[in-house]
Amino acid sequence: MIHNLLKDKEIILASGSPRRKEIFDMIGIKALQIPPHIEENNFCANPRKLVTVHAENKALAVRKMVDNDYLIVGSDTVVFQKTKIMEKPENKWQAADFLTKLSGTHHYVYTGIGVSYKNQIYSAYEKTKVFFRELSAHEIEEYVNTKEPMDKAGAYGIQGFGSQFVRKISGCYFNVMGFPVSRFYKLLEEIL
Repeated sequence: MIHNLLKDKEIILASGSPRRKEIFDMIGIKALQIPPHIEENNFCANPRKLVTVHAENKALAVRKMVDNDYLIVGSDTVVFQKTKIMEKPENKWQAADFLTKLSGTHHYVYTGIGVSYKNQIYSAYEKTKVFFRELSAHEIEEYVNTKEPMDKAGAYGIQGFGSQFVRKISGCYFNVMGFPVSRFYKLLEEIL
């Protein structure tokens, strides 16, 4: 199990996300949390490549701040629909636009994981299909007014009020929440 693989390691979560910290706590990983404060440019239209590179860059940015004994975990999540990458909305109007586009259809959530350990960088990603029910303009307005969408890729949180819009998912629930636990476990088995 993950907590046993990491029991003798010093871990840093290279993220400011309270959801990722919550997931780490839930699975028994005691990690120091250090936000990397890097520029996340939308440099390509390939969501797998985008989240993987961002995750690696987050881990490497924190690597520069600490000694080499730490195992550093970076992560990045985007929502992808058709050919459009939806990161965190810039304002409430963009949040409403994202939710309108997601309404009554499906999309994919991609999360990349980057692990910096002993002068190496390792990465993986997870993809989950999410189906939304039809949303009314009033529901979208009410949800945006909760402010929950503002720090979430695709402008919704499956673990909060946004759960009311999700009809079903195909794949990893924790990926949609922001950190694919099962994929992380497999990556750690490869590294350690």
